[in-house]
Amino acid sequence: MYVREAGDAHAPPILLLHGGGVAGWMWRPTLERLGAKARVIVPDLPGHGRSAEEAYRSHEMTAQAVARVLEERAPGGAMVAGFSLGAQLTILLAATRPDLVTSAVVVSAQAKPLPFPQATLGLLGATAPLARQRWFAKLQAKQLFIPDELLTDYLRDSARTSRETLLASVGENIRFTLPTGWADFKNPALVMVGEHERKLMHDSARNIHDSLPGSQMTFVPECGHGIPLQRPDLFAEILADRM
Repeated sequence: MYVREAGDAHAPPILLLHGGGVAGWMWRPTLERLGAKARVIVPDLPGHGRSAEEAYRSHEMTAQAVARVLEERAPGGAMVAGFSLGAQLTILLAATRPDLVTSAVVVSAQAKPLPFPQATLGLLGATAPLARQRWFAKLQAKQLFIPDELLTDYLRDSARTSRETLLASVGENIRFTLPTGWADFKNPALVMVGEHERKLMHDSARNIHDSLPGSQMTFVPECGHGIPLQRPDLFAEILADRM
């Protein structure tokens, strides 16, 4: 798994976990704003970006791989912040390896499984080849709030995402439920959701928050499903304040 580090090597560590269909480059606006305030660890998850050759298999396997990254690079633990699919992995890490998660920032995580997931995955499998078409990828980029300066990265990585990775990562995403260990996580946790996201995402955020006593929840104004890309100034400020 490709891992990049940025910021001050002596600053508090933050692990950033990207969403499905993008890669570590999605955090570039956040990194620019954090500067030397943090030591930031940014993996490209399996099947994505520079880790595209190894297909995405499951959340469980990916969380274990990310835990090994933390064991090597931040054995004393790190703040873990994840977006969408990466937010589900953040929850899973906090639940299974709380020794490695000093605090959790959960951004736009779906935590209520969709009914009839096979129908959704069947349609996704049929349309998967479209991801390699530039015109279709551009439409997807707009829905994902990809800014112009990151469009080249998105188009490149969209074209090399395998059907296997697409189906596995989306399948895990739409079936995700909260692990039992989440309710026992003792460190600080913030749950974020965009004001303009779907009702499913609002309900999920409340479920995540209500399931963890002492956690905080915030609705981010003027945002859909793209808080770190729509409001990078605010997001970087929130991370810096929680260090």
